[in-house]
Amino acid sequence: MSFARKTVFAVAASALLSGAAFASVMVGGQAMFPTKNIVENAANSADHTTLVGAVKAAGLVETLQSKGPFTVFAPVNAAFAALPAGTVETLLKPENKAALTGVLTYHVVAGRVTYNDLRSKIQRGHGKAMLSTVAGGSLTAEMNGPINIVVKDATGGAANITVYDVIQSNGVIHSIDRVLLPK
Repeated sequence: MSFARKTVFAVAASALLSGAAFASVMVGGQAMFPTKNIVENAANSADHTTLVGAVKAAGLVETLQSKGPFTVFAPVNAAFAALPAGTVETLLKPENKAALTGVLTYHVVAGRVTYNDLRSKIQRGHGKAMLSTVAGGSLTAEMNGPINIVVKDATGGAANITVYDVIQSNGVIHSIDRVLLPK
């Protein structure tokens, strides 16, 4: 192996081991950094402004900045926009804080569950993996083709994971294209 190839390999290995390789993950036009927590990274994503606003309105910022680890299935702005007219506005009202908290915590699973973890759970579950949410409900993960994973909610709605494994200091985020709803 040439000196140049050895140097490139050594630099790549060092970056991977230090977590720097994850810094190149882009979400909402911004780099996501594994040294930042869930809220810090999500707040930088142009695709998650509605989610961040909802997290603030529900008073969940401190929780999602805590040690965790948490896995967050994070709906993009378009997912919130696809809800029936007035839904988001109604949930953001102070008198609906409990309902908003219920919807948001339904998107959170305790622990760090990566793409490989999800795929393994699905294989062990003969095509389905049940995930317990922080809200006390459950989500079902299934393969949708050879690579894509979908997450189904209690109402039967399915969200595609569009960006996997956005590693955080206190967990992992997977961007999804639909808001998941508890019963």
